[in-house]
Amino acid sequence: MRRVTGTTDLLRARGSVAIIAALGLALTGCTGDEDTTMGVQSAATINTPAQIAQESDDNYDNNMNGLVTGATLQTWIDDWENNKPAGIEGRLVILDVAPINLGDNANPDYRYITPDAQNGVLSYGIDHNRLTQVRSNGVIETVQVVPDGNQVDEFLKDYAIDPTKDMIVCAMGRGGNSQAMLQGRCWYMFRYWGAPKENLAVLSGGLHHPAVIDPAYLGTTATCDEVASSGACLPRNGRVSVRDLPEDNTALQATLGDVFDVVEGRANAFLWDARGAGEYNGTQFTGNNGSKQGHPQGAVLLPYANLLVSDDADAAALLPAVASYRYKPKADLWDYMSGLMVDGAQFQVWDNGVLRALSPDEVYQDGQTVITYCETTFRAMITGFASAAILGLPNRFYDGAMVEWNSLSAGVQDKYGSFILPVDSPWRTDVEGVSVPFDAYNDPANIDARVIDDPYAANAEAVVFEDRLYKYGSGSSDGDAGGGVSLPSNPCGG
Repeated sequence: MRRVTGTTDLLRARGSVAIIAALGLALTGCTGDEDTTMGVQSAATINTPAQIAQESDDNYDNNMNGLVTGATLQTWIDDWENNKPAGIEGRLVILDVAPINLGDNANPDYRYITPDAQNGVLSYGIDHNRLTQVRSNGVIETVQVVPDGNQVDEFLKDYAIDPTKDMIVCAMGRGGNSQAMLQGRCWYMFRYWGAPKENLAVLSGGLHHPAVIDPAYLGTTATCDEVASSGACLPRNGRVSVRDLPEDNTALQATLGDVFDVVEGRANAFLWDARGAGEYNGTQFTGNNGSKQGHPQGAVLLPYANLLVSDDADAAALLPAVASYRYKPKADLWDYMSGLMVDGAQFQVWDNGVLRALSPDEVYQDGQTVITYCETTFRAMITGFASAAILGLPNRFYDGAMVEWNSLSAGVQDKYGSFILPVDSPWRTDVEGVSVPFDAYNDPANIDARVIDDPYAANAEAVVFEDRLYKYGSGSSDGDAGGGVSLPSNPCGG
């Protein structure tokens, strides 16, 4: 973890007393060789990335959680009571992040999985804005990261979901790249906050496509479409909190400090950049109005879209011009990780000004943890879900992503004539050996100001600190949680 030493720097840190208490609490769960429970109002098993991971069957039709197919979903809908997965006590809750609209914005014509509440099948159109939140890591405010405990508890209450009993399926009505990203955000939010893997699934592909699901399962009625109804039809009577969820999966999030650890050689991980080549090599500036572009030293490139099927549009589909956007076969995903070319794409690395294929010692190695990111870790939701829930690899999301990393500079002024960081900040990424290229600066006229909370912060773990304090009953998710004492990325290692 990246630190600043010295009394003055430590005095800048906020909430250190709370963090000391949290550290002591967390370490009580690290006796022996196995993860144990801890907590004040709740107990949770602290999982490592390897323990969070789940490997898919080679045939996706055989999965009962993780990545599931429309064939499996149809079986559940047909007779939930008798066909539900073993161990599931509650209902089938389908959360559609992007309902099919056969009309237009002025005259919408939505399609959903037809609910059957009497038999335990609920179908919702959700507001995808619930899946992220603006938060600070203690150094910088980042625009879209996993929501805090208050926001997730509100979601659980509004939708009356119990992730310890219900089967939650993150679905997309209209298939697409951005819609698949939202599915990933849905999965990540629930898994991060402790939903068991047995109670959570992502549907492979868009509901609009007949290769995904029989259109007979679709209709014009949902249990509730939050956006279309402005939330008026939500039950809003849930009683389960994230504090009741049995796992601490906060290790799913890789922090700014964790990425620095990899870049500077203190940790070994496979850094997967899910963006396009221009963003990766520092020649293409995206709409984030950051101070520079490029990637962390050691990161390798495979754009996220290569993992999805985007060439199977079907004239019989509800949206005939739109492909299914199902995940490619598991064997193809393994080939990518092995450095092989699939459908004209393979992992590459920036080497002396050119992109080249990875050598055998640069591809994924057994035992490595994957840390994946993009600009805002939306695209990386696809790469990270594939890594963690299809291939079963230890995976972490750098949730702050390049919108955060590439803002932490002191070598160029923003459009208002200010430097984002002071030159002596330990969190600068515009330093040779930290970023490649380290000085691919944007035009100052295009650089927005950033909210910097503490350029000398002792750590960048505020989100994880805050979430653990909330989960164990010691916080409210609305205060500063950074501090001079550092809680490990996972108290029990891994």
